Amino acid sequence: MTSDPLATYYCAMRNDEEHRPSPEAFLRVARAEESQEERGKLKIFLGYAAGVGKTYAMLEAAQLRRQDGRDVVAAYVESHGRPETDRLLEGLDVIPKLRVDYQGIFLPEMDIDAVLARRPQIALVDELAHTNAPGARHEKRWQDVEELLCRGIDVYTTVNIQHFESLNDIVAQITGITVRETVPDRLLDLAFEIRLVDLPPEDLLERMREGKVYCGEMAGQAVEKFFKPGNLMALRELSLRRAASRVDDQVRAYMESCSIPGPWPVAERLLVCVSGSPFSERLIRTTRRLADELKAPWHTVYIETPDSDKHSRENRQHVWRDLRLAESLGAQVANITSTSVAEALVDYAIQNNVSKIVVGKPAKPRWREFLRQPLVDQIIRLSGTIDVHVVSISHDPEKSAGVKPPKRAAGRIDWSSYCKGVLLVALATLLCQLVRGYLAPTNLMMIYLLMVVLAATKLGRHPAVLTALLSVLSFDFFFTPPRFTLAVEDTEYIVTFVALFTVGVVISTLVSQARERADTIRDREVHTASLYYLSRDLSVASDIKGILDAMIKNIEESLGAKLVVLLPEGERLEIGGASSDIHLGIKERAVADWAFRNRAVAGRGTDTLVSSELLYLPLQTSGEVLGILGVKLKEESDFTSPLSRRLLLAFATQAALAVERVRLSKQAEQAEILEARESLERALLNSISHDLRTPLVSITGVLGALSEQEESMSRQARRELLDTARQEAARLNRFVGNLLDMTRLEAGALKVKLTPCDIQDLVGCALAAVDAYLGSREVKVQVPDDLPPVGMDLVLMTQVLVNLLDNAIKYSPADTAIELIAGVRGDAVTLEVSDHGHGVAEGDLKRIFDKFYRIPVPEGAGGTGLGLSICRGIVEAHGGSIRAENRDGGGLRITIILPIQSSPPPN
Repeated sequence: MTSDPLATYYCAMRNDEEHRPSPEAFLRVARAEESQEERGKLKIFLGYAAGVGKTYAMLEAAQLRRQDGRDVVAAYVESHGRPETDRLLEGLDVIPKLRVDYQGIFLPEMDIDAVLARRPQIALVDELAHTNAPGARHEKRWQDVEELLCRGIDVYTTVNIQHFESLNDIVAQITGITVRETVPDRLLDLAFEIRLVDLPPEDLLERMREGKVYCGEMAGQAVEKFFKPGNLMALRELSLRRAASRVDDQVRAYMESCSIPGPWPVAERLLVCVSGSPFSERLIRTTRRLADELKAPWHTVYIETPDSDKHSRENRQHVWRDLRLAESLGAQVANITSTSVAEALVDYAIQNNVSKIVVGKPAKPRWREFLRQPLVDQIIRLSGTIDVHVVSISHDPEKSAGVKPPKRAAGRIDWSSYCKGVLLVALATLLCQLVRGYLAPTNLMMIYLLMVVLAATKLGRHPAVLTALLSVLSFDFFFTPPRFTLAVEDTEYIVTFVALFTVGVVISTLVSQARERADTIRDREVHTASLYYLSRDLSVASDIKGILDAMIKNIEESLGAKLVVLLPEGERLEIGGASSDIHLGIKERAVADWAFRNRAVAGRGTDTLVSSELLYLPLQTSGEVLGILGVKLKEESDFTSPLSRRLLLAFATQAALAVERVRLSKQAEQAEILEARESLERALLNSISHDLRTPLVSITGVLGALSEQEESMSRQARRELLDTARQEAARLNRFVGNLLDMTRLEAGALKVKLTPCDIQDLVGCALAAVDAYLGSREVKVQVPDDLPPVGMDLVLMTQVLVNLLDNAIKYSPADTAIELIAGVRGDAVTLEVSDHGHGVAEGDLKRIFDKFYRIPVPEGAGGTGLGLSICRGIVEAHGGSIRAENRDGGGLRITIILPIQSSPPPN
């Protein structure tokens, strides 16, 4: 019985118009193929009892796969000492069993880490329903199998039909034995292939008598208790039916994907409501079986009312157990708060298009129906067109096995409230006695009624009912004739008594419901406020540290818990933040690492690595797991509380989204920086290529003209061409020099050699260097003769002054003069280079000395934006300063200030 999506795919690809497959069929095929690519395939060898040959059949199939060239290992195989089984293990790589120390006894278990490290193509895992020894990674072996499948390893495994969860109560009813080791039915649904290993019961009993299944006394006990012919025949039928159901599923899938016409059933949805009672498990399993028969999805809900809120606190573990059982069997689980169970159940059914509601037959005495309408009747009355299936819950498989069903925890009775109720009645009697001569007996009842209201408000429902009853008796005994007896002389007082008691009970009930509802609303308001405060703090957090601080603060305040947050650093998880008094050992870190790698909840209160002290939840978004939240709650019961679990999951989701937001923000910032860098590099490359190409083109043109036309060219023309080439070469040399100088400045390799120099010599060297570019431009020089010598590196400062003059030439009209003024200001010498251009915008004055920064360039001007930046670097290396400002009459003035006794700043 295999499920082959590829065959379904080719069938679905038929494109005749009459039987065209639906888009849903293509989607299912695509999902099946995607699932097969990501997960390993599960093959189940299914039997109805021990000894039918499941392990033998599994090993035979494994040997065939080995002969086909597949890598097969025996991860855990129990041969039970049977020679024929041991022979089939020959040639297979056997993983050594892990020995787990439990109370001084070493128990053999599957070494899942060794299997994952070996990473075979097929792993053989015997006894799927086995319970692992305490201290193992998972509580059940089927959880080990799921981890292997998630890692892409195919698994062959064996299991008997009685171990599947939905059949647990049926098997107990047939055999009188409750099977404790169970497997979720969803493993059957996920199996790629189910191979039914069948053997007639007579042959199995014969093997039992020959000692091939159990040895010695164990065989006799098994025959007497479990291996009875009737039991075996019933279990065999169950296995055959389950296998036939799987075949039917495959046929229906094939027909639907290939659009083969047929009688399609109307889509059904089932709903069952649980309350934590001992019979909820039976209702869940019954609903699962009905869903299988109808091929329908099913839902399980728990409806929390004000009346049941206190009750659920006492039995929260029972409720949580029922919901986890339903979820493991494939149900969609929901938790609803309402004042009416029947109304909430029917509303949920309508919203989710449920066609059938499964409820249990009332087990309360018939006479109680006169006091309160049974829940079943309420649901039927409100159900409308929804079918209601009433299931008998009188038979309890645990009772039939000699085990009492689990009892609900009995709540502690607050006797002080009842005593206070008695005191209120005594106080009312005393007041009535004092005013008896002034008020009529009917008015005295109001005093008693007042005490009933006080009891309902302050003490609760049951003390208030007791107060109402005692009020009636006290009023009858002390104030109605004949006094001091319970006899009633006037029959009209009976109506008064009934009215007093009824009003008292109604008031106490309404007030109590209002209080309980207020308590429920208050609890939920606290949780809502906790989520709000966390969301608020996370929204303003700008980095990971802020997010972790917000998580620790809010979770500690709302749940009174200790927590730790672990974030991935390379291949390891490192603590990003933690409560002050929490410490993680090697074992706890291993649990957190498992939860991170498997994207699953683990630790305390779960089915995986339950010996851990903390509960670990992945901080998971739609894309990946960003970290792990470890929580240590105050009470043990809080680890299994649905309310605490939902709140923690909400916290983890909010935190994960915040972490992802910060990460995406950083990535966007880095992308923006990278884009700006690339833009700058492109601009620099364009500028450099232009400034390099222009003089090179001129020089190349001159050389070409000289080589081709030298004989026909006059001496004057040759000189002009050579002058042009010399000027362009000088320009190119200056440009390359600027690049080298900037490189040396940034590397800190620029060495300043200070010697006393005359400012007039500096100005003369600079003017001589730019003379070829001045043309007819006038440079007005004002340098006093009495300027003191200044310590400077003449070559570097000449380059500074040349860059400033070149800048003034580019950015001012050709018919305007350039001014160069020197002077003394205190202990420093100033040099000013001014032009009569358009100046620079105020916002650009502080940026014109930055690398590669250029203001809009007049047509014909060029440059890389390095000249002024190099000037600032050289001047500052001399211990001076440089600044730019706009002139009042228009134009730009750049001022250099050099100390007279100049010395370079320390490196």
